[in-house]
Amino acid sequence: MRRANPNRSTGKAAKSGRRAELRRLALQPDTLGVAARLAAGRLREAGIVLEPLLRSAGLSVSQIDRKDMRLSVPGQIRFLELAANALKDPLLGFRLARDGELRQIGLLHYVAASSETLGDAMDRVQRYSSIANAGLVLKCSGDRNFTIALRYAGVARHSDRQQMECFVTMLVRFCRASTHRRLNPIAVHFVHRRSDESSELEKFFGCRIHFGADTDQIIFDKEVKQLRLASADRYLNEILLQDCEQALAYRRSGAGPLRITIENAITPLLPHGKARLDAVAQSLGVSSRTLARRLTAEGLSFGEILDQLRSDLATHYLGEANLSISQIAWLVGYQGVSAFSHGCKRWTGMNPKRMRDKLLASH
Repeated sequence: MRRANPNRSTGKAAKSGRRAELRRLALQPDTLGVAARLAAGRLREAGIVLEPLLRSAGLSVSQIDRKDMRLSVPGQIRFLELAANALKDPLLGFRLARDGELRQIGLLHYVAASSETLGDAMDRVQRYSSIANAGLVLKCSGDRNFTIALRYAGVARHSDRQQMECFVTMLVRFCRASTHRRLNPIAVHFVHRRSDESSELEKFFGCRIHFGADTDQIIFDKEVKQLRLASADRYLNEILLQDCEQALAYRRSGAGPLRITIENAITPLLPHGKARLDAVAQSLGVSSRTLARRLTAEGLSFGEILDQLRSDLATHYLGEANLSISQIAWLVGYQGVSAFSHGCKRWTGMNPKRMRDKLLASH
């Protein structure tokens, strides 16, 4: 009787694990990586070694140095957060977009800039945004005001601040540069929260910034849609539209995993105490029974998703020194500090204060 070779079994398991990891990475939405490369440039200027930060984000120096290589969107989000901490710049994403060259976005920039009006340009961005970042979905509407709403597909929104602020800043800069006007939004909304860094953002945008909103969006006066672009070129635009359609045909669908879709729906409901299956189903446009059936089919539990999301958000917020424990308890959906403390001990083995001290000491 032939004896089993333990090394062969180990090798098969390792190969299987590598294949599973490659499949997981292949399913992640990808991006041109403009923001990540701009951040890498800032880090190099500051004399900070890139490799450890990139490795923590699942990226590599060779990926950053080769501009023809697309990066994973979750990797870029993680790297921007790590870079912001390393540079001690909580507004890194905003500053990268404020100071960077918009033309680095490539085809998407040029097809928008050659459009006839700002409304046409945003229609192009809405349709072709996945060419630059497959995790970003835009929707423009202009019934009362001209609103540009942004959401993530296949990417957890609660893990990000820097990339979303970068996107919104780039869009406002484009609107100003393409029309040769100092266009100020009526308001800018972000799903994530900030404590005391909003004044610089409000000075740039020229309007009130609302953090902790239900939706990421830029709201302009409805008349801006009709503004003619300085670089409008109908013939060039027709050529670029053909190129964009061809590029779009090669892009993967933006639909994300069910778990991430549910997390993104739960996050704005938590502070209002409405993070229930029926409310999430309603926000997703399906019945509670349909959502429950989809969860079961994928071996998921709504309660487990909610609990893990609360744990992730609590860890994120406890790293913010300006948020009180009671505020954090409310943000993650608890009615009081006592219940939140119990949850925190269950997740981390520590009470919120000890967990905060540990997180702040590591920054």
